[in-house]
Amino acid sequence: MAATAAEPRARRARRPKAAPSEPERSAENFAPIATDRLLLRPFRPDDAEALHRLINDWEVTRNLSVVPFPYQREMADEWIATTRQKIADGSQYHLAITGQDDGREMLLGAIGVRINPKARDAVLGYWVGKRFWGHGVATEAARRFARWTMANLEIDRLEANVFTDNPGSMAVLARIGFRQTGEAVEYSAARKAEARVLCYEAARTDLFGETATPIATEPTPAGKKPLLLVAACALIDIDNRVLLARRPEGKKMAGLWEFPGGKLDPGETPEAALIRELKEELGIDVTASCLAPFAFASHDYENFHLLMPLFLCRRWRGTPTAREGQTLAWVRPEKLAEYQMPPADKPLVPLLRSFL
Repeated sequence: MAATAAEPRARRARRPKAAPSEPERSAENFAPIATDRLLLRPFRPDDAEALHRLINDWEVTRNLSVVPFPYQREMADEWIATTRQKIADGSQYHLAITGQDDGREMLLGAIGVRINPKARDAVLGYWVGKRFWGHGVATEAARRFARWTMANLEIDRLEANVFTDNPGSMAVLARIGFRQTGEAVEYSAARKAEARVLCYEAARTDLFGETATPIATEPTPAGKKPLLLVAACALIDIDNRVLLARRPEGKKMAGLWEFPGGKLDPGETPEAALIRELKEELGIDVTASCLAPFAFASHDYENFHLLMPLFLCRRWRGTPTAREGQTLAWVRPEKLAEYQMPPADKPLVPLLRSFL
């Protein structure tokens, strides 16, 4: 089973402690991605033999655009070295798909993305050794990896191409949320000829769905959308930087940056909601007197309408810490527009930037 793009704080807030510098990007410090049955990790040199055995198979290579057949043994060593270099420079992430057999790790296939930073998209590809077809390996790996990619890399769209005689991979992409967008012709190194491919893509909403919908407390009149009330806060530090939080994988619209906050519980005021949410999300204590109403967003989503007051806060107790798996960033006002945000948050950025 394969897709063609696969390669193998109540006082003045203290200056926040400097965020830990981003670890040097390398295959060695890449955190493996786990599913129920699988582990997606960087390839290691000692994977070469198993890689060669699995991929040197006409039924696998015929579905990959750049992998030749036969696949020579030394190609596995060279490709593994290249995948580790690409992880280090952040341009591509190609990972081994492994499983367990009587407590022993076993290579099952590969999955990866090639990133186009200017277009903020990436091409997804994968393959699974023929002996493991029919066990849901490709679907499980592709679903998890696609969501990880969208939540952790600076992209907004994933693409994938599949040769028209590869119905198994078409089914995988459809199951995990991809949409067919057209057809094209692509060269296959194994077939030594051009062949027709179906083009697929998935945006953030395809993989994670729309933003959270309101919990109905009373019937909504016919033809009317329910109203979702959300409170947000721009925490501003002593250096006039604003704290943004990136939605973690597993939440709707994962990968987008937003102002901390959350939905109001029934009967709750925006201030009370923020005090609660900031404690839960960031581990900081805020009082209502430190929350200054600033602006609001009103945005019409497909299934509901969102109303979101934005408060400013310069005083809190504690150090903001990610407590829900989110990534945090202290951002200077002039840089806020560089962070991809949900549609409701975007109009607040120029207002905040002008004020600060």
